[in-house]
Amino acid sequence: MTTTDVQTLPPAEAPPAGEIPGRERSRRRLTAGDRFIYLLTAPVFLVIAFFVVTPMLHTAAASGQGQGLSANYGTFFSGSARTALVLSVGISLGSVVLCALVGTVLAVLLTRFEFPGRRVLEVLAVLPMALPPLIGAVSFVLLFSETGIVPRAAHELLGISAAAVSVRGVAGVLLVHTFTMYPYFYLTVAAGLSGMDPSLEEAAQSLGAPRWKVWASVVLPMLTPALVSGGLLTFMRSMGSFTAPQLYNVQTLTMQIVATRTGGMYELAAAQSTVLAVVSIAFLLLMRWYQGRRIHRSLSKGIQRSRTQTRGIRSALALAGSVVLSLVLLAPIAVIVLVSFSVDRTWTIQVLPPDYTFANYTRIFTDPASLLPINVSVQTSLVATCTAVVIGAAAAWIIARWPGRRGGSLLDLAVMLPWALPGTVIGINLVTAFGGDSPSSLGLILVGSIAILPVAYFVRFMPLVFRSTSAAIAQVDPSIDEAAQSLGASPLRALRTVVLPLIAKGVIAGALLAFVEGVGEYVASVIVYPVGFAPLSVAIYQRIYAADFGTASAYGTLQIVLIFIILVVSNRLEHGRRRRRSMGV
Repeated sequence: MTTTDVQTLPPAEAPPAGEIPGRERSRRRLTAGDRFIYLLTAPVFLVIAFFVVTPMLHTAAASGQGQGLSANYGTFFSGSARTALVLSVGISLGSVVLCALVGTVLAVLLTRFEFPGRRVLEVLAVLPMALPPLIGAVSFVLLFSETGIVPRAAHELLGISAAAVSVRGVAGVLLVHTFTMYPYFYLTVAAGLSGMDPSLEEAAQSLGAPRWKVWASVVLPMLTPALVSGGLLTFMRSMGSFTAPQLYNVQTLTMQIVATRTGGMYELAAAQSTVLAVVSIAFLLLMRWYQGRRIHRSLSKGIQRSRTQTRGIRSALALAGSVVLSLVLLAPIAVIVLVSFSVDRTWTIQVLPPDYTFANYTRIFTDPASLLPINVSVQTSLVATCTAVVIGAAAAWIIARWPGRRGGSLLDLAVMLPWALPGTVIGINLVTAFGGDSPSSLGLILVGSIAILPVAYFVRFMPLVFRSTSAAIAQVDPSIDEAAQSLGASPLRALRTVVLPLIAKGVIAGALLAFVEGVGEYVASVIVYPVGFAPLSVAIYQRIYAADFGTASAYGTLQIVLIFIILVVSNRLEHGRRRRRSMGV
């Protein structure tokens, strides 16, 4: 603005003496206030790009080497890998349907009805989340395979052939997926039903709509975000599933990738991994597009709907159903604990293990070779979690405080990208990128080193810390750190002394989940672990392969106890955070 321009303005609009014009003041405020954000973004983005994006590009580039791009992908689409891809997608879609059915029905029963045993079922409904993926699959093999407890008991007690009542093949994979993944639907649908305004249903019923039409036209459309979220998580987990197909010998694409890589066909394995990543990311984008087509939100503020009381015969049936369902939910964990006390290699044709001992636990904590897998998993997971806290929490704060609306979208996509990738793909990416001296990897070679395990866990579970921290930061008004800076605190000091204490519980909750997932991680571990440093999940599988079911189950029981403790602590932190929000703190 020139001097002439100022003189032509009315006196009331002329800027007072010494005041900086608006555009210049805004530019200087951005430079002074957001310099720390831009400075922090550079290392965070470089770390994520180096360990997440670059390995993906390495794998995509490797898929065109060897016999060439057309030959590798031509072999994929004309060979058994294409069948494996179709089977993987079919199992994943089937898992989504079955988990949606079980999780939604259970959420409706526990949210809308009051019956004997409901409170116990609310606790048991999330019990499968305490099972590591490998242990969950093993428990079902011990229970329902042809040599499992249930088929053998049916043969001994009823004379029914064990093969006739056993579960195997694709049915076994679907059973494991349904039991271990339905909580994704249960938790999201239960939260959606609890927050739904009952006046919407009452209005539809007052207009003469039957109950089924109220559910079809009012309730289910309002639950679309919850169903999409549950379907997305279930599909992603199922596409990346490796433990259940491995134990039930089902040749999904994850199994095919490992077999191809083990056979030395690295370029073809890279092509298979690239296809699996593309399918997973495409499903993610499709579900987000579908969810964003409409706004499923109530504009009214009604009270929470009261539960319908069950009486008479319905109450008795509900009690019986609660007992049966409780036994079903407890059975996988109970069988792991029971077998953990059995003597290795003594359980052959009996219904239950014949001999029991405490030696399995004693050996784990006294034999250095048996204790090594626990040390490897705990220490590498701890290193990965600490790194995920630094990078994930910093990325969450950067995106929340980024100037403008879309500036941090690229960083957000890069952080969440590993969540859309199966663990098999992440393992292949890291092995491809850091298996040799390459300029793009800065000459860093991780293959054969134990350092590759915390890198793999960091990449896989950093999104957990990121999302948990993002949810906590969303509750903190940006004016709080701005006020601290206006009082003379540097941006770093404001972040450390003001913002971080307010979001600490969210960061810790995400860190606990990342740590426990790392301790139980198997899919990526089986691809990247170095010889002599098998993590706990790989050691469990090796023990099962050697028929040491007692020691394998003892390892699994320790995993379950650790996961259960951490889930309880995480829930306590989340409960405390919600109570603070309700009190307006």
